[in-house]
Amino acid sequence: MRCWVAAAGTWGHALRAPPPPTGPIRLGRNACYVVLAVLFNEEDRVLLVQEAKPECRGKWYLPAGRMEPGENIVAAMRREVKEETGLECEALTLLALEERGPAWIRFAFLARPTGGTLKTLEEADAESLQAAWWAGDPSALPLRALDILPLLDLAARYRRSPPHPPTLPRELPCALLCLRLLVAFTNDTGNLWVLLGTDGTPHLPVVACGTSPAEVRGGFRLPVLRLLRDCLPPDPCPGPLGLLGLQHRAGGPGGADGVCFNMLLSIPPSSPGAAPPEPCSPAFRWWRVEEESLRGRILQRLCAAATVPVRS
Repeated sequence: MRCWVAAAGTWGHALRAPPPPTGPIRLGRNACYVVLAVLFNEEDRVLLVQEAKPECRGKWYLPAGRMEPGENIVAAMRREVKEETGLECEALTLLALEERGPAWIRFAFLARPTGGTLKTLEEADAESLQAAWWAGDPSALPLRALDILPLLDLAARYRRSPPHPPTLPRELPCALLCLRLLVAFTNDTGNLWVLLGTDGTPHLPVVACGTSPAEVRGGFRLPVLRLLRDCLPPDPCPGPLGLLGLQHRAGGPGGADGVCFNMLLSIPPSSPGAAPPEPCSPAFRWWRVEEESLRGRILQRLCAAATVPVRS
């Protein structure tokens, strides 16, 4: 049996590797979390910082930095904004989740300023040279990297018309880096099924990212592919991952810094009116969603792509 690796919304290379070893996630050892913030003022100017690091000194970027062990995700974002810009802020929503597996995960937030004083050149330190509210096109500046431009576009679109509800981490502990998957199947008649695990009480499947040197850089698609390989026929051609929510608590079990990501993944029908593909394992089954309120909420998230985008 084979299944396919996702790249830019498609699934392309066969995967037959055995499940990798998993273990507690610890920042600085087998994981790196980065936080980034997009802030606008009342005049729609975006907050940028001028870098102090030797390799990019004088260039501009969004406030961003590494999360520290035992630190809350939102608290890390607020700390970085304060250190680099002098401003206090409040997180409004996660804008995007960017990842390359546990080795590098970036949480990009939309936030709003709540106080503080903008950092000037006279206050330059190792964190940044200064901060500024920029009114023009940021690409006209010497930027540290162009990867902030899509995030600025996402932020502008979210402010005009939010595609998903405000999404912030919930304070629940997790030792591993894992994905709780809402795998949905719908056809052109509007029927909806959700994949459930059958071990014990029926539940949404949960898969963990491996912690071997290769796995920590493998991206979220690898554990997802293993699940699809184990439970569905070949070539399911799933859609892209979308983030519904996430759970993390600073200093989790045994001091671990794991995160549980609640992800939405759709399996398209093979033909009009088709039923979902029969699971290959008795450990899984499809549950037809009949309750109208729940069905409507899931379909709305599917049809409108109303999830936080995941960029791998």
